[in-house]
Amino acid sequence: MRRAIELSARGLGTTRPNPVVGAVVLDAAGVQVGEGFHERAGGPHAEVVALAEAGDAARGGSVVVTLEPCAAIGRTGACTDALLAAGVARVVFAVADPDPAMAGGADLLRAAGVEVEGGVLAAEAEAVNEVWLHAVRRGRPFVVWKYASTLDGRIAAPDGTSRWISGEAARAEVHALRALVDAVVVGTGTALADDPELTARDADGTPLPRERQPLRVVVGSRPLPADAKLADTFLADTLVIDAEPAKVLAALHEREVRSVLLEGGPTLAGAFLRAGLVDEVRAYLAPTLLGGGPAALITDVATLTDGRRLVVRDVARVGADVRVIARPAPRATESTDEEER
Repeated sequence: MRRAIELSARGLGTTRPNPVVGAVVLDAAGVQVGEGFHERAGGPHAEVVALAEAGDAARGGSVVVTLEPCAAIGRTGACTDALLAAGVARVVFAVADPDPAMAGGADLLRAAGVEVEGGVLAAEAEAVNEVWLHAVRRGRPFVVWKYASTLDGRIAAPDGTSRWISGEAARAEVHALRALVDAVVVGTGTALADDPELTARDADGTPLPRERQPLRVVVGSRPLPADAKLADTFLADTLVIDAEPAKVLAALHEREVRSVLLEGGPTLAGAFLRAGLVDEVRAYLAPTLLGGGPAALITDVATLTDGRRLVVRDVARVGADVRVIARPAPRATESTDEEER
């Protein structure tokens, strides 16, 4: 299963809106004879790729897969049909499929006489596939708020200058992050003030292929100038939407967006936080002090006890900067994905 989980991670950033899935095939003697992962939506699923590599050696053997095999025909055939046609005797999966349109594969396989075991290394498999699982379970995209600030929390100087607060290494990491998400979201204030391009680029600054680019989303009512970089859709599409955060995410979910990188300014970030719609915070802190200028966040918090508590998941040096990854601590009235399972 750990090999299947490793394989699943190869699909990160290319399977949208599908999950990342890895699979390994063992013959009847327990020897690995095939492996594969789901690479792109519309392409063969992990089980099909692994079975194709295994060929006749799969008959009477086992298939180990990170997600319960799909039971329905979508853009491709049902994986349960492929497993039965291959004559496998046993299927082991990590995570039950939460998508009602595709779930039920385990029961179908058992009914056909295949031995099925679920829940193996489920937590490890979920960690790789958490964005897709979150979107299916919650009915909205997974939202990461990313910002860069000075150590005293300023995103620009008093005169408005902000390029570049973070260093080259941090900016390169953000480009890699954009390539992994389905959409990048900013407000019209940021779009008009900074005229960003919001594309994903490789290490030498070359734009990634169009299919690797996130949807660029501008939230607000003010129109973009015709010469704005976001108005140029040659490299990536742009969506302008005037709605509150929850409706923005609902609209994006309908467009099969499963992950969002929130790069907007302090007002938009505050709106998402107040609505409880930020799932992860990625802060890049530069070793600079300004003492003035706009803060990274605008909220309505009046006292310390009203602050939104976070749980730090990781702290690392990125070039000259420090990256902090944190997630909101669950409130007493909130449930987590773990509790829902």
